[in-house]
Amino acid sequence: MITGASGNVGTGLLRALAADSPDHRVVGVCRRPPADGVFEGVTWQACDLGEEGARDVLDRVMVGADAVVHLAWMFQPVRRGVRLHRTNHKGTAAVLDAARRGGVPHVVHASSIAAYRPAGDRPVAETWPTTGVPGSVYGAGKAEVEAAVDRFARENPDIAVAVVRPTLVAQGSASASFLALFFDPLVPRWLIRLLDDGRVPLLPLPAAMRVQLVHADDVGDAVVRILRRRATGAFNLAADTLTAADLARVAGAHAVPVPGTVMRAGVGVLWRLRAIGMSPGWFDVGTCSPLIDTTRARTELAWTPRVSSTDCAREQLTGLADATPGPTPALRRDRLRDDERADALT
Repeated sequence: MITGASGNVGTGLLRALAADSPDHRVVGVCRRPPADGVFEGVTWQACDLGEEGARDVLDRVMVGADAVVHLAWMFQPVRRGVRLHRTNHKGTAAVLDAARRGGVPHVVHASSIAAYRPAGDRPVAETWPTTGVPGSVYGAGKAEVEAAVDRFARENPDIAVAVVRPTLVAQGSASASFLALFFDPLVPRWLIRLLDDGRVPLLPLPAAMRVQLVHADDVGDAVVRILRRRATGAFNLAADTLTAADLARVAGAHAVPVPGTVMRAGVGVLWRLRAIGMSPGWFDVGTCSPLIDTTRARTELAWTPRVSSTDCAREQLTGLADATPGPTPALRRDRLRDDERADALT
């Protein structure tokens, strides 16, 4: 059973499961299921994890489950903290409680590198403190929920519990949703197209920027390996490291170093004016999250990312230029407008 199966990481996991074996039986739980037949072998169940009725739905779909992979997470709107908390914190508690009641033997929870405390340029292993990126609602939320998952693991020693901490997860078919979540309404597609075509000679970027990416398919492959081994504990997931100059080269440009504080201030002004969806906290996730050491995943899972960070960035840039939508409602550009209409009805 997979929560958030229709999202960025979820669709990567569904593809990885299909490639692993045609015999997997999968139940995908999300708020807005896709049309039948989009993913073969997946039974969809509509459920808002933050609603009171989620308990009955989760108890029903977990009957006979060999594993639960909890991917569901609401990223926006950051300004509506009560709603985010209801879905992310209360929703995770509902999933864990249902797994315990149903006697599910294996739980895999998707966290993030944003759960880690910043560490400068030093790559960190899974033992690094998970106190979150300061000032980031997302980082604080991931850190708090990880603490709840850790308590669940200690209190239920008969259940194998694993946590994955991927870096920024890329795939072209998530691009339309990324535009909606972070760049709308100000950033024009023509500008992104110019970047993708290599027609922007200079690209301002934070001077000390270093970032790792990982493809959704590679995250899915890691989770399949965790499920196959019934592995426990935390696993960092990332490809190689890119500098600001490397990122600029993806767009055929030269990096123009800009102090991170200046760029953050600019993002803050645009966010307060509601010109973009990226808050200063989200900017911090991209620039202050630590680099991660993936030795444990490589040695214990025999996992190696097949897509480099450069290729991830190139695929994502082209996807953003084309506003490429995915095959599910969660990966459409109008996803936030759908959420706003739902809020109006409730």
